[in-house]
Amino acid sequence: MSSLKDKLYDHLREDVYCKLGVSGIHGIGVFAIRDIPKGTAPLRSMVSNKEIKFSRIELKKVPSSVRKHLSRFCLVEKGRVFAPEIGLNAVNVSIYLNHSKKPNLRFDDKDVLRAVRDIERGDELTIDYDVSFDDDHDFSDN
Repeated sequence: MSSLKDKLYDHLREDVYCKLGVSGIHGIGVFAIRDIPKGTAPLRSMVSNKEIKFSRIELKKVPSSVRKHLSRFCLVEKGRVFAPEIGLNAVNVSIYLNHSKKPNLRFDDKDVLRAVRDIERGDELTIDYDVSFDDDHDFSDN
């Protein structure tokens, strides 16, 4: 096998744990397609998860519908929007993680999302937005 094919094969065997689905919490969510042991990083990907920081002023010429999409799915902090380096036409499933005060994922000290307990196949993966993004979130309108 080619080097890339070998890497992809290893990724499929060792790193793929999740899919997107309809969430009982809100809209779309991330769900386990196999059991995820505590400590596992179930969202490891072969694509970059780096983000590019934009000010709201820099985004003025971006269509308003795209700006709204950015504000709903990307980190917005102190007037800055953190957009995925891979753009919005590729999928980084982590942007679909829903909020829970009893999350089953948490960022480690290297900003990798890890399971904080065993997660069973079919369970929705969640994070605590307040802890993860050091902010208070109000979901009363959702």
